[in-house]
Amino acid sequence: MVKMYTTSWCPDCVVAKRALIQRGIAFEEINIEGDEAAAQFVMSVNGGKRSVPTLVSGDVAHSLSGFRPQKLDAFLAAAGL
Repeated sequence: MVKMYTTSWCPDCVVAKRALIQRGIAFEEINIEGDEAAAQFVMSVNGGKRSVPTLVSGDVAHSLSGFRPQKLDAFLAAAGL
């Protein structure tokens, strides 16, 4: 299962969710706006930045901020999906 860390105002999050759905990839959405632990995790894997969307699968975490399909492809390949 992919975890997707998002915010309510993030246009890249909307596009990334749509891309995952189109590819048939299940994901759990975690909004970091009201979850300080989730926000801290996102910052810990993104060099101190609250970069969303951040996708996580196992030990693989990638920010897809500035969404491009190639970023999603790189994440999926690294995660073995």
